[in-house]
Amino acid sequence: MEEPSIPFELRDYFERSNIALALAAAEPDNPLVLVNEKFRSLTGYADDDVIGRNCRLLQKDVENREARERIHAFLEGDAQASVRTPIINFRKNGEPFVNLLYMSKLRDRSGRPRFLFASQYDISRSHPERLAEYDAELARTLSRMTPALSENGIVIEGTLMAIANAASLIAQAKVTLSDLDGPDLS
Repeated sequence: MEEPSIPFELRDYFERSNIALALAAAEPDNPLVLVNEKFRSLTGYADDDVIGRNCRLLQKDVENREARERIHAFLEGDAQASVRTPIINFRKNGEPFVNLLYMSKLRDRSGRPRFLFASQYDISRSHPERLAEYDAELARTLSRMTPALSENGIVIEGTLMAIANAASLIAQAKVTLSDLDGPDLS
């Protein structure tokens, strides 16, 4: 795989970001080309573990049918500018978590997708106020990245409408995680 040219400003922004970020090439199987320290902390995976591989490695053998359908619809067409969905992932140590995944396409000036931008947030054991903080930080991230990307001929798709505080997602994540952890025998 030939590594796509990632603008310095984007690399720099990724490393300074306060939220978990990943960047994949917009090519067959969408291999990861960049992850930041928050991603590494969240997942436990080092760059060598994930760069060049599809992010689905975080899913292990879990079905994630609804989330996968939403992601595939986003990847296969242009009807959606972005996607946001909870998906069961696993840390490198095997610990499951419910990831609130946000994805958007980064396109060059001709409209061709160059990268897939993604942000991850563990909603498994979260609190609604923390999700609101994450949503605000993701909105700031997208706003701040836009000028740097624009200078390099890249446009981020999607709107901040995809970022909506959803406390119900946290409740759903807690139920899903309790199902993964097994029955409560206390």
